[in-house]
Amino acid sequence: MRKCRIKALCCRLWRFFLPNKVRSIKGFLWFLLSRISVFFLTLILIFSFLPIPYSAYMVQQKITYLCKNETYHIKYQWVNLNKIAWQMQIAVIAAEDQKFKDHSGLDFNAIGQALNQNRHSKRIRGASTISQQMVKNLYLWSQRSWLRKGLELPLTFAVEMIWSKQRILEVYLNIAEFGKGIFGVEAASQHFFNKHASQLNIKEAALLAASLPNPIIFKVNKPKFIMRKKQQWIINQINNLGAKAYLEQLK
Repeated sequence: MRKCRIKALCCRLWRFFLPNKVRSIKGFLWFLLSRISVFFLTLILIFSFLPIPYSAYMVQQKITYLCKNETYHIKYQWVNLNKIAWQMQIAVIAAEDQKFKDHSGLDFNAIGQALNQNRHSKRIRGASTISQQMVKNLYLWSQRSWLRKGLELPLTFAVEMIWSKQRILEVYLNIAEFGKGIFGVEAASQHFFNKHASQLNIKEAALLAASLPNPIIFKVNKPKFIMRKKQQWIINQINNLGAKAYLEQLK
């Protein structure tokens, strides 16, 4: 009797959540896709103005270390863009995405160059923009897959349509990883330089940017020659981009 009641309840729930038109496999897939789209669109709208409590990547890292029975402490403190030194803002643009103000989420020239280089080199070169990296860290997962890319591209275009470039940069700087468990420039500034993100100078900002996108290999507190070389390259690129004047063009 009890099993019959449970079965009847399940049938009622099935009918409630799935209208007749979506009970086929094709209909169910469209129904699922629409719900996923609404879910992500809602998050994009909410996070267009609210501080980010945590990112998907933070959660992923926490779970990964818990499964290994290892401790993983997250250092994270949200700050508004006007509380981040302009040197830090332009440093990540110089390092990661110099066409940030001009593209709509994808840098097709960089993609073409990366594909060409990857054909002739064992070292894989990426071509993700700041917008793509931010979307991946905030909403998705770090492991490369066609599924992740399939979600990343439409999410990036949606973010670019709804958010301002300043908001994208603000969120990126707040959730980027700068060391094990160290997320965002405020936490990184306090951890490595014992100062707030608003107080960073150009050398410190360039060093933090030089650790991206792999701060576990390129350690801010133990910079090797190649990282120091990249730091100086970033400083030169900051000047070539127009320094603070570049940021004034972001909308």
